[in-house]
Amino acid sequence: MKTPTQINAIDFDSAKLQRLGFGQPSPLVARSVNLSQLRQQLGQQLQTSLEPQRILGLFFREVQRLVPLDALIYRHSPSDLRLELGQRGHHTLTYNLSHEGEYLGELVFRRNQRFTETEQADLESVLSTLLFPLRNALLYRAATQSALRDPLTGTGNRIAMDQTLIREVDMAKRHLQPLSLLMLDIDHFKRVNDSHGHGIGDEVLKGVAEAIKNQLRNVDMVFRFGGEEFLILLSNTSRDAAALVGERLRHAAQAQDYFAAGTRIELTVSLGCATLLPGESVESLLRRADNALYVAKREGRNRLAMAG
Repeated sequence: MKTPTQINAIDFDSAKLQRLGFGQPSPLVARSVNLSQLRQQLGQQLQTSLEPQRILGLFFREVQRLVPLDALIYRHSPSDLRLELGQRGHHTLTYNLSHEGEYLGELVFRRNQRFTETEQADLESVLSTLLFPLRNALLYRAATQSALRDPLTGTGNRIAMDQTLIREVDMAKRHLQPLSLLMLDIDHFKRVNDSHGHGIGDEVLKGVAEAIKNQLRNVDMVFRFGGEEFLILLSNTSRDAAALVGERLRHAAQAQDYFAAGTRIELTVSLGCATLLPGESVESLLRRADNALYVAKREGRNRLAMAG
């Protein structure tokens, strides 16, 4: 069955927003606030955070006092941001948000009953209160990501890795959940640089990083650990499951196409895997993953080795 959809584009530069949203109350539910009150309240509340997730969560909660909703979905592909709140519904309102040519993402409202014209107008009016808080949050997120991202591969850098490992190890211990690490090294990478130059070497690094990211879940994290080494953090992942992921990454990296002067470069990777032990420190977990990687390379490369 095809899902009924109402698709719209909204540009906050348009003066039309000033004229929308003053219709009769929705017949679906008694309103606890009128449009003018909600706009005023949101204008103040949404300025209290620079976290997109918190801003959108607050917006979703408060707007339901005016228009009943089942779900809110937000996507901003330039910053790899996707947020889904609530339960899915059959009917959707989709808005592409922009300001002065700057793309601010896609926002989708969902519920099981069709939206009335009055409700659509009300939602478009309150969306204007989301403009500057969301824009500021995206700018802050971009600046933060830039400081924590490897500029060549787009993966996390060592600073991000250190911070994330401490947090994830602590969470795994508190919630009694498994946590696994994969240490990945490009086999004989020096030969690539020596034979084809560092420019091709950089392209190979980007290709390997892309192959890794394409095989992982959204919750998994990739960091550039060294020159040609990557660390993959697998939250809530057991030893056996991590081994399966490692093999999938090994095959994906080998299958990726790398070219120099029209000739394909044959490339393999080696991996070491370690799963967090009870009471283990971050340093010990990293050391065991690194030792397992050393074993994989010593035993002939192009393989995965598991830490004891």
